[in-house]
Amino acid sequence: MTDALRERIESALAAWPSGGAPLPDTLRDEASAAIAELVAALEAGRVRAAEPDAEGPGGWRVNAWVKRGILLGFRIPGMRDYRDGPILAARDRVAYGVLDILDSPGARAAQAAGAPWRVVPGGTTARSGVHLEPGVTIMPPAYLNIGAWVGRGTMVDSHALVGSCAQIGARVHLSAAAQVGGVLEPAGARPVVVEDDAFVGGGCGLYEGVVVGAGAVLGAGVILTGQSRVIDLVEDRELRGTPDAPLVIPPGSVVVPGTRPAPGTWAAANGISLGVPVIIKRRDGSTDARVALEEALR
Repeated sequence: MTDALRERIESALAAWPSGGAPLPDTLRDEASAAIAELVAALEAGRVRAAEPDAEGPGGWRVNAWVKRGILLGFRIPGMRDYRDGPILAARDRVAYGVLDILDSPGARAAQAAGAPWRVVPGGTTARSGVHLEPGVTIMPPAYLNIGAWVGRGTMVDSHALVGSCAQIGARVHLSAAAQVGGVLEPAGARPVVVEDDAFVGGGCGLYEGVVVGAGAVLGAGVILTGQSRVIDLVEDRELRGTPDAPLVIPPGSVVVPGTRPAPGTWAAANGISLGVPVIIKRRDGSTDARVALEEALR
C-alpha cells in the first residue's frame, strides 16, 4: 500500500504542469485522490514523515516522499470553508481540513483501545493528517499541524504548538507555550523529534530538526535548533549539530538555559554573555518528582 501510494504521488508531481500551464482535470482528480489517501494514512499512523531508524542520523529516517505528498496537496486549486456560527470560521486548501477528534477513524480506534483522546474545550485545532495515539490529552488552546505524530499518553499543554511533521513520542509532556517547530521544505529536511518520556518545559522552542532523547528534561525557556551549541557538564564536552547530522540531546539529560562569555576583548571588558543551553546532570529520582504529572490530569 505504501509503495503504491508513493508511486502515485511521485507520478503526479512528475506530470504537474509548469509555468502556469492549465491543470488537466484527470491529473487534478488523481492528485486529489492520492492526497486524500495520504491524509488518511497519516491520521491512521500507517505512514509517517519520519520514523525511528538506528542507521539514520540521530536515530531517525526522514520519509521525504511523505512531505512531497503534503506539498502536492497545496498545489491542488480551490479552498474549503468551515463555519460554526459567526465566530468560528476558517478557510483552508481544499485538500486539507480539520481532524475530527470525535468521529475520525483514529478517534474511534483510541476509544476502542480504552484510551480515548481528551481534548479540553477552548480553541484547540488539529489539522487533517495528524496522527494521535490513544490516550493523548490536549489542553486549550493548542495547534497541531499536518504530518505531526503524537505518541500514546502524551500531554500537549496550553498554547503549545506541534508543527508540521514533528514526531512526538509516548508519555511526553509538552508544557504551556512550548513550540515544536514544523518543516515541509525542503522535503528532505529533518523534522523535530521528541522521544518517549521527555519533558519539555514551558516556553521552550525546538526547531530545525533537533532530536530530544528519551527521558530528557528541558527546563523552562530552553531554545534548541538543529545547529545549536550545547554545553554538556556531565561529559565535559560541547554538542553541536551540523547540516548532515542533527543536534541530539542525550537520553535522560537535564537541560537548563545558561550563558557563556561572548568572544572579543570588548565583550569581555563589558561583561557580555551569550545564551547557551547547558546539560547539568542526568535525570534522577528528584528530577522525576519535579516533573511528575498526576495520572488523573491525563
